Amino acid sequence: MSVLDTTPDTMPAGPEIKPKLSRDDIIMRGGMIVIALYLLITLAFPLWAMLSKSFSTYQFDLSQYEFQISDDAGVFDGAILTGTELNARTKVYDTSDLAGSSDSRLGVTKFFPDFSFRSPVHYKIRNSVEGGRFLVGSKLYNTLDWLELDSNNFRRVQLRPVKSTGISNFVSYFSTPALFNSIKNSLLIAAISTVITVSLAFWFAYALNRSCMRFKGVFRLIAMMPILVPSLLPGIALVYLFGNQGMLKGLLFGASIYGPIGIVIGSVFFTFPHAFLIISTALAISDSRLYEAATSLRSTPWRTFWTVTVPGARYGLISATFVVFNLVITDFGLPKVIGGQFNVLAVDIYKQVIGQQNFEMGAVVSVVLVIPAILAFAIDRIVQSKQVALLSARSVPYAPSPNTRTDRIFLVYSSLVALFIVGLLAVCQFAALVKFWPYDLSLSLNNYQFDKMDGGGWGSYFNSIELALLTAVIGTSVVFFGAYLVEKTNGFRVGRSLFQMFAMLPMAIPGMVLGLAYIFFFNSPSNPLNFIYGTMAILVICTVTHFYTVSHLTAVTALKQMDREFEAVASSLKQPTMKLFARVTVPVCLPAILDISIYLFVNAMTTVSAVVFLYSPKTTLASIAVLNMDDAGDIAPAAAMGMMIFYTNAAARILHLFASKGILKRTQAWRTR
Repeated sequence: MSVLDTTPDTMPAGPEIKPKLSRDDIIMRGGMIVIALYLLITLAFPLWAMLSKSFSTYQFDLSQYEFQISDDAGVFDGAILTGTELNARTKVYDTSDLAGSSDSRLGVTKFFPDFSFRSPVHYKIRNSVEGGRFLVGSKLYNTLDWLELDSNNFRRVQLRPVKSTGISNFVSYFSTPALFNSIKNSLLIAAISTVITVSLAFWFAYALNRSCMRFKGVFRLIAMMPILVPSLLPGIALVYLFGNQGMLKGLLFGASIYGPIGIVIGSVFFTFPHAFLIISTALAISDSRLYEAATSLRSTPWRTFWTVTVPGARYGLISATFVVFNLVITDFGLPKVIGGQFNVLAVDIYKQVIGQQNFEMGAVVSVVLVIPAILAFAIDRIVQSKQVALLSARSVPYAPSPNTRTDRIFLVYSSLVALFIVGLLAVCQFAALVKFWPYDLSLSLNNYQFDKMDGGGWGSYFNSIELALLTAVIGTSVVFFGAYLVEKTNGFRVGRSLFQMFAMLPMAIPGMVLGLAYIFFFNSPSNPLNFIYGTMAILVICTVTHFYTVSHLTAVTALKQMDREFEAVASSLKQPTMKLFARVTVPVCLPAILDISIYLFVNAMTTVSAVVFLYSPKTTLASIAVLNMDDAGDIAPAAAMGMMIFYTNAAARILHLFASKGILKRTQAWRTR
């Protein structure tokens, strides 16, 4: 073989050259790892603790305890009986009685039919094996030594269960008809509410985007109002309208608003703006040439609607469907206020934890609730990943043509939807100003004297403002910086992919589940972060984590619009990345940063489910005060507090609007050149 026959294919492979990490690369990767660690601690670890709790079972093992009984003179004959033998004689506890929770207690005096606390008889008790535990009053004994007690103190003895791992909690849940029925109820309510909400929102969005009707700005503003109130508020309004003493209860023809009817109507109210925003965005992007082609082919308006409009908006419709379904099935506040005896999964969690102190069963219900939420989220993400661009460089934006008849129909329809939204808010405001419904309808501010009501008083309101401000400032900083790191870091694909996975996870986790998971994780004495439990810090952390995904996606969308040439230029000028971030990236992305901050503020003011398990007497919140006042029967003050949340969020929106105009005028002048 000659030298000329040698080809590059026969050349030996050279060593792989890996680029050396710069100081900026190390800083950015380190920052990403820090924020990923934050998500790990505030999301992954608590969820793992909750999942572990759902498989934790507790059983009373009577064979672990031994007893001796004396005669009336206090003399023991040496006879030893185990708890199992005593229970076999008396048969006071069956197998179901011996299954408990982590907080269960089992009295022992029932093993002795002739027991009397006035008797001179003495008793001895001990643990026969390591790991046995029993209480005398509040003192725990876990040794193998005999403990002698008189009858008066023996009645205070309570056995403690033994912890093990298994699926018996799930078996118990699915074998309990009342609990298992909640799954069917939740799915039914979510399905009905989704169909109604998406249908109403589609035609409302269609009216605003595809007609020339008047007052579009007003209708768009009204459609956003439900976002500014907690989900409990429509429930309170429906009680005043259709409750036992409601103004319009006759319209239900004898049916009760307390149950599925009330939950569906309230769900439509608070999920409407979410569906409207998604569908409106989908309808706003359309190519006029498709409609011109349909007209030239003599297609009827109805056929054009089904062959052009609906297919063009299908991804928006699918996304809105799963978003609404997820919101309804995971909501806690509305079913709690107006659900009556109609149980749903989110309320079951609350009842198990707060009502029965059965944390294991609460964890089981949480796991069950997470499954449909994650499925809905996953399907939505798959559908969005298949979405293709509907507009090309040659596209012509669609502009609706005036049609007097159609525009009037849409105006009437939009007015009815707006009346529904404004009407419920107006009823709440009216209820908040009435002295004593329905007997004294004179107006008064007595219901705003929150310090005289059960629920937390004005302190709860100011706590909510503090929480909202801290969440907006801290959350915006963490979210935007994290999005910048994951979007602009060079290489490090595995780390960036893991970060994205953690950033997307909060959207699939219901607030109720996250709050319960925080109890299991942060309230553990062995956790070094236990000191934040019951403080404002844990409320801020939980709220930021709960609403992390939407904020992250907003930041990433803004950052994707910035070309990577900025980083290349900064590198060629030997300027540090953090300087580029502060002087270029932040000013350019300021509109998105302001949107993230107001999003976090509003949601922190209205959130209920994520914080209902985490507040302390010093950190009660306005949304929780609404719930507590409603539970205490102070419905009018609850409505008043709900309206205070609404006005605060509305004021924050207005301030945000004016501040944004001023700030953006100074920082975004380059956009108009």
